[in-house]
Amino acid sequence: MGKGRLEAFSDGVIAIVITIMVLELKVPHEPTLQALGELAPIFLSYVLSFVYIGIYWNNHHHMLHMARSINGRILWANLHLLFWLSLIPFVTAWMGENHFAMVPMALYGAVMDFSGLAYYLLSRSLIAHLGEDSDLARAVGGDRKGIISLVIYTTGIVLAFINPLLAFAFYVAPAVMWFIPDPRIERSISK
Repeated sequence: MGKGRLEAFSDGVIAIVITIMVLELKVPHEPTLQALGELAPIFLSYVLSFVYIGIYWNNHHHMLHMARSINGRILWANLHLLFWLSLIPFVTAWMGENHFAMVPMALYGAVMDFSGLAYYLLSRSLIAHLGEDSDLARAVGGDRKGIISLVIYTTGIVLAFINPLLAFAFYVAPAVMWFIPDPRIERSISK
């Protein structure tokens, strides 16, 4: 089957996720820098999550660009990814509103971990459909970068119970790693 509806649906869900996140940003009640400063944890949480949503959208787009068709397994794997991405506004708001407290930080990491796992499963479903000799399979390879990200998220979850701000730094690290679209896929697309 064609991939157009899957791409359109995914784009729509991701747009809604970003909209929900931005609607959680509230204007300070006072016109002072101090009032604005009190919203810093909320804003930092939003920025990190916005970057993550952008990374997922960008890499999702590139990965699906390499597929000519999809199957039911891919539809379900994509829905699994969208489920975890749809939880990002909730954990983002909870983390920011509670100034990076232990449990919200751990749950944020868990959602990031499961989002990363869902993306990995989607890529594996696409590779299984396209074949191990496909351009996507060659571009992704063993997906060491994706696996490293999962290890970093899991470490961040543990650190959330020891030092929540250190956990935040661990959640920033994969975003930095993935900020530029996956060059392996970029190279395969440009061939």
